Amino acid sequence: MCAQCHAGYGWKDENFDFTNQENIDCLVCHDRTRTYYKTPNTKGSEACAIMFENKPLIDYVKVAQSVGLPGRENCGSCHFNGGGGDGVKHGDLDSSLIEPGKQLDVHMDAKGLNFACTKCHISDKHIVSGSRYDMVAKDTVGTGKPGERRDVATCESCHGTRPHKLQSFATMKLNDHTDRIACQTCHIPTIARGGVATMVDWDWRTAGRTKNGVGFHEENYTQRNGEKRATFKSIKGNFTYNEDFKPDYMWFNGRMDYTTIHTRFNSKVQPVPINAVRGEATDSGARIWPFKVMHTVMPYDVKNETLVYTHLWGEDKAAFWGNYNFKEAVAKGMQDAKLPYSGELGFIPTVSYWPITHMVAPKTAALTCDNCHAANGRLQKLAGVYMPGGVTGPFSRYVDILGILMVLAGIGGVAAHGGLRLLGGYWRGRS
Repeated sequence: MCAQCHAGYGWKDENFDFTNQENIDCLVCHDRTRTYYKTPNTKGSEACAIMFENKPLIDYVKVAQSVGLPGRENCGSCHFNGGGGDGVKHGDLDSSLIEPGKQLDVHMDAKGLNFACTKCHISDKHIVSGSRYDMVAKDTVGTGKPGERRDVATCESCHGTRPHKLQSFATMKLNDHTDRIACQTCHIPTIARGGVATMVDWDWRTAGRTKNGVGFHEENYTQRNGEKRATFKSIKGNFTYNEDFKPDYMWFNGRMDYTTIHTRFNSKVQPVPINAVRGEATDSGARIWPFKVMHTVMPYDVKNETLVYTHLWGEDKAAFWGNYNFKEAVAKGMQDAKLPYSGELGFIPTVSYWPITHMVAPKTAALTCDNCHAANGRLQKLAGVYMPGGVTGPFSRYVDILGILMVLAGIGGVAAHGGLRLLGGYWRGRS
């Protein structure tokens, strides 16, 4: 089932040869009919039939005769649907970006710039830049020469480090912010705002609940584009969604510490971070970035304090998407992976952080100064930074006044010092 997105064509088991170029599915990226999709390489159980409802048959002759450069829908066939549904994982990637308007994304605007993903995610021998696992939070190369193609690491790779035109004191101050604030922080005011909701909570504990032994699903959420979303599936558990909401903000230097299947953690410290974001105010390579925060309750090995593999898809009796038995499915998953498993299964809260960099709004919709420089502003909870205008409490007004006076005193001191030097030079010249 995972091979519907993950690399390769014909990946059925551990014998798959990743070095064989004949095992590459070229059509998933290069079909221009918008009708091709990857199919699972094994049948699975009847419980999974829900995943293929309303899937049209593929006209392979037509698809093979309609190849071209990848479009947004090609990349989106996987990246929009990561996690098993539209907008599930990312707060800034979903099907609304296939034909977006300018208000949703100024770069991908179908009637405007109409950027394909490959405009920024440049490839060299099919090695595509811009992996979420190897990010660059602050560009170190610059914009390059006109017409020169190179890896686009961040917004400043194209727009430079002083992107705001010097039309006023306010725009000058905006350029002063670019060394510590990512462009996305101001220019993506809300996420999942294209009419497609993104998942913010996923509880696996309820997975396996059936009606008379038969799996079912409930659709109790209607997103802004009018489509209903499943809030429960027997094969996956309960879901919570959100859309057009403010991201969370964190210091980020482009690196994350991942909890993998081999990581042993302290289960008393919850939630377990799936990817701990690196960066702090004292880190010169860090900037304030927007993130979608995703909470998930996941199965884990209670005794060994590790996450576990759950055998979901398959025709055998141990596959969870068929027998709804977590104990058997996890035991089989860990056995197939040849990993230690104590047999003590539990569930633990986890949290993951998804950096936001798409759905760039027009400049007229960007954040303004008072979105942050105000009581209970957007960066109120951000550690390591004093936010003028953002102090709360009984003495907040006096703190701000003191700050303003200190700035004015500094400016006055510099002016007085410069004036005295000029005056001293004048008198020396006369003497």
